[in-house]
Amino acid sequence: MKKLVAFDLDGTLAASKSAIDDEMAALLGELLAVAKVAIISGGDTPQFEAQVLAHLPANAPLANLSILPTCGTKFLQFSDGWHTLYSEDLSSAQKQTIEDALQKAIATAGFKVDKVWGEQIQDRGTQITYSALGQDAPLEEKSKWDPDFAKRQKIKALLDVSIPDFSIELGGTTSIDVTRQGIDKAYGMRKLRDVLGIPIEQMMYFGDALFPGGNDYPVRSTGATCIQVRDPNETKVAIESVVAYSA
Repeated sequence: MKKLVAFDLDGTLAASKSAIDDEMAALLGELLAVAKVAIISGGDTPQFEAQVLAHLPANAPLANLSILPTCGTKFLQFSDGWHTLYSEDLSSAQKQTIEDALQKAIATAGFKVDKVWGEQIQDRGTQITYSALGQDAPLEEKSKWDPDFAKRQKIKALLDVSIPDFSIELGGTTSIDVTRQGIDKAYGMRKLRDVLGIPIEQMMYFGDALFPGGNDYPVRSTGATCIQVRDPNETKVAIESVVAYSA
């Protein structure tokens, strides 16, 4: 059995911007009892708290859990509370460059939306995230906007040219995540190796966006065992198998 099991969040452990359900919470509690666990997501720390941490079993051994928000640009561990080990913050100038490039790429791509729920471009400190329908859009609306990723691929192609010194990845159902070059989920996996002392060959990673351009894709370059899942239900089956194998 692998020593560390890592997961994406949206689309892997839960529906986009939604809390894990009771079954997933129980399964994660069982997994934490037998292995180190990490969650790496494009979402920021408050999203982890609302979607995962608030729903885990009260007796879950949180010392076995590592949280890496914003595609691995932050790293949090638990010891009498959650503590930040590092945070790869963008400078004000970098943030402005990214936001300007996003505005231009969105306009050039021509994907006008009729209604927006909340912020479209959000400053997450270590990452700038574009959410086409806004941060608070209903899942039903988000699922319909770009199911084949074609719209975001077009925007990403423009960004790859205009801001080549940054990493641009597709996340969630309508999002594009922009971080400093080289700071992505692969970076997060290597930080897990360094902090926990676990060889990457002893890690497995589950994600719904392990395809080229997806924000899980960089993990493939690390040598970790990567497993593509379609939704949280597939992830549940996988967790059950890992727990059963460890018994």
